[in-house]
Amino acid sequence: MALDKPYKDVPGTTIFDAEQSRKGYWLNQFCMSLMKSDNRARFKSDERAYLDEWPMSEQQKLAVLARDLNGCIRLGGNIYFLAKIGATDGKSFQQMAGSMTGMSEEEYRAMMIRGGRSIEGNRYVGEQGDAQAHRQPQGKAGKDKGI
Repeated sequence: MALDKPYKDVPGTTIFDAEQSRKGYWLNQFCMSLMKSDNRARFKSDERAYLDEWPMSEQQKLAVLARDLNGCIRLGGNIYFLAKIGATDGKSFQQMAGSMTGMSEEEYRAMMIRGGRSIEGNRYVGEQGDAQAHRQPQGKAGKDKGI
């Protein structure tokens, strides 16, 4: 029996619940493997071959290769595990978070210093506030893509 998940109506948010945890188990295990320097070196030398050692879905592997962190999250990735990919690439968490919003690191930092996104119009999917999927990403990178 499926559980009622009222949080699915929160725009732009994927809650890492038991279902997401099961879906992303091997993706997150792969990420944790990057804590060892030997594994990071193997991954960087042939990313696809290293990913193929893990029983992840093809979609998950392609999302990792593309560094599509939002895609990884939709596919069960947990941001705290996915941060290992960023660290392997020499990226700060702030750079990663910025890329997930279509913002530069500087734009993301400035938004967070201002207190983050406004909650106005962002309480549930039907409200049409700034956090709605069709208005993301909000940064310069998103505007350059015509989003």
